[in-house]
Amino acid sequence: MTPALAQEKIYTISDIYNLPEGSRAELIDGQIYYMAPPNRKHQVIARELFSFINSYIKSKSGSCESFFATFAVFLNKDDTNYVEPDISVVCDSSKLNDKGCIGAPDWIIEIVSPNSRRMDYFTKLFKYRAAGVREYWIVDSEKNRILVYNFESEDTGDYTFADSVKAGIYDDLFINFSEIADLLNI
Repeated sequence: MTPALAQEKIYTISDIYNLPEGSRAELIDGQIYYMAPPNRKHQVIARELFSFINSYIKSKSGSCESFFATFAVFLNKDDTNYVEPDISVVCDSSKLNDKGCIGAPDWIIEIVSPNSRRMDYFTKLFKYRAAGVREYWIVDSEKNRILVYNFESEDTGDYTFADSVKAGIYDDLFINFSEIADLLNI
């Protein structure tokens, strides 16, 4: 007689909301992934990118809104997927409620931390694409790399912190990463 295999527990968003105060985690396909606090370099990159994107949207009187972590994204409109991207841009206001974004943001930026590398480069890449995110950037200061996935045009760009990178969802938004590199002495 073969022993029965243990069933893997499927977690839901209610499990995320019931974590101890101060715990940060994401939920992907019913599995909880705990997150370490970001380091200073991560925070500087996030701050600069968010400031630049938010200023751009305001200057254009755009309909999109930008958000930074910890902003809840209920990716698949189900109760087994919950992420907190470093930066999210949402252009469809009907997706926004008091809890966060219900469905896929238009643009997501993840800033790689040592413990998030596999998640950002693989798990989230495929999850975001399948959910309908239009554009996904992976910013990795340790590798001096910015990967840009424009899922609408099926283009991929590979840049460094010396480059100016164009946002695919806008015609005239370029982010000069050398300015961020200067702040970090990269």
